[in-house]
This record gives sequence, C-alpha cells and structure tokens, in this order.
Amino acid sequence: MGIAPSLIDFFARSRVLWLRNSWRELIDALAVEPVGWKEYANCLGAHHDLFFPDRGASTRAAKQICAECQVRVDCLEYAVTRGEKFGIWGGLSERERREIRKQRAAEALQRAVS
Repeated sequence: MGIAPSLIDFFARSRVLWLRNSWRELIDALAVEPVGWKEYANCLGAHHDLFFPDRGASTRAAKQICAECQVRVDCLEYAVTRGEKFGIWGGLSERERREIRKQRAAEALQRAVS
C-alpha cells in the first residue's frame, strides 16, 4: 500500500512553500476552504474595541497594528468599496475612507466627462 498521490503532492507543495518562506502560500495550500485576506490580518484575534473605539477614543493602537499588516491594502479596499461606516479598516478611520470615496467619485466623473 503506497502513499496517496494527493498526500505526496501536499508534502511536495509544503516543502517548496516552506523553502520559499511564504507563510501565506503555505496556509492557502493547507486550507480546506478558500482563505481570504482576513485570515492573514494582524488584527485577527485582537480585541475589537481597538478597531471600533468609542467616539473620541484614541485610534493609535489600531492604526499601528494596521501599519504593519500585510493585507492592509485589501482591508482598506474592502471597507472603501462597501462603505463601512464604523471602525478602523486598513489603517484609516471612516472620515479618512470617506475622502478616498469622494476622490474616486470625482475621478470617475472626470473620466466620464472626458
């Protein structure tokens, strides 16, 4: 009785990925279900109060976590395209994300007019 080809493939892919030191690809290779950007976020497991502070509370800790996150751009794009109204997403507050949406709308209008 030999080793199943899928198991051999699994170990071969795991070894290659390990050698390339790519944790993200290794997690994807091992995942049973598709893995999204949220699974790689630095905020995963952090207390939600950091990212959804009370009005007037500091956002510095959340923004510091975001600044070092490998999926910050994905997170920010998620929040901007979905119009997230609350919390720190991709290192930006709602006010900062609103400015991005306004800028994108103005750029789209300019392209439509041109």
